Amino acid sequence: MSDFTDVRARYESIRADQEAFYRELHEHPELSHQETRTADEVARRLTAWGYDVTTGIGGTGVVGVRVNGDGPTVLMRADMDALPVREATGVAYASTVVVTDAAGQSVPVMHACGHDVHVTCLLGAARLLAESADAWRGTVVALFQPAEEAGDGARGMVDDGLMTRIPHPDVALAQHVLAMRAGRVATRPGAVFSAAESIRVRVFGRGGHGSMPQKTVDPVVLASAIVVRLQTVVAREIAPDEPAVLTVGSIHAGSKSNIIPDEAVLEINTRSYTDATRQLLRTAIERIVRAECAASGSPREPEFEVYDAFPPTVNDPAATARVADAFAAWFGDQAGELPLQTASEDFSDIPRALGVPYTYWGIGGVDAATWDAAVASGTVASDIPANHSPLFLPVVQPTLQTGTEALLAAAGAWLAPTA
Repeated sequence: MSDFTDVRARYESIRADQEAFYRELHEHPELSHQETRTADEVARRLTAWGYDVTTGIGGTGVVGVRVNGDGPTVLMRADMDALPVREATGVAYASTVVVTDAAGQSVPVMHACGHDVHVTCLLGAARLLAESADAWRGTVVALFQPAEEAGDGARGMVDDGLMTRIPHPDVALAQHVLAMRAGRVATRPGAVFSAAESIRVRVFGRGGHGSMPQKTVDPVVLASAIVVRLQTVVAREIAPDEPAVLTVGSIHAGSKSNIIPDEAVLEINTRSYTDATRQLLRTAIERIVRAECAASGSPREPEFEVYDAFPPTVNDPAATARVADAFAAWFGDQAGELPLQTASEDFSDIPRALGVPYTYWGIGGVDAATWDAAVASGTVASDIPANHSPLFLPVVQPTLQTGTEALLAAAGAWLAPTA
């Protein structure tokens, strides 16, 4: 383990520049697969700090490599994309960006998930490591990934030859800012973020006039029966000690009150932590949909389309223990255990493709006084905006410093000390 005492002391020298960059990035968010401005800014900075930079991996992905003598190779990843959300924080650097999305729709854009924090912190860690090369030995791979929100950004980089473009790492590291008390750092071994997949289901009826329902097969009634029946899957088919979520987030059918339509479309989302549970959910959905279609006399078999699939994030126990020890030494009582998260991530597609252990942790982004007041009043769920909310806005400090130092502490657990 490298002694990063002097590296840590250098943080004050980059604080002002880091905070300014964060606000600029927050004000200029970009959707998945559109992160060109962000990628350019990242590449420019990494190049200036002496990294060997490769751009355009998987579309807009950027990798900076810094070889600093013999020693382990550590990969650190940040995601760059934002969400189609209209910001409602009211801060001076709030986003007012509106763009055309992949479907041709005009949408507002906001860094509502904190990826601007991730990019800023990884750049900060990369800069401090470059400016403190006498404190460590090894190789740092700073990877900036597109399209995490679409679930295909990590796979896109892998499919575009990532493995042949970077030194093979000994470990892969990543983090996420969460609705926790700012200054906190937390991780856990094993399952940490859920697998997720969305399933678009199209069911078919026979349309007609609302005044003559006997001549129709009503897909609205069919879809309603499916929604009700799906609520039994988690409650009755999955063991109580196995976490799982099944949500019907969208139903579309019909165009007028007195016309029974020909079809209905349901969009379903599942969350699970094991491949067995993921398969159980998918099998149950298909079984119930087909059975309800048969019960309604549907004239055609239903159609299923799986999309936006995310892998489970399962932290390597040994790597996580090593990072947890580093966090305890660096952050003291501000380091702890992260609760199981029902959100999903595609980061693990990269270390799995590389065949290396990985660990993923969370950092807090909520102002300490605000958090403590919500905890005291029992109103965390209602008063603390979570990721993807139009009100989600990590407090600038100590969030940026914590995220930067967490990456340094974790990387330092592998990078070799100087002689």
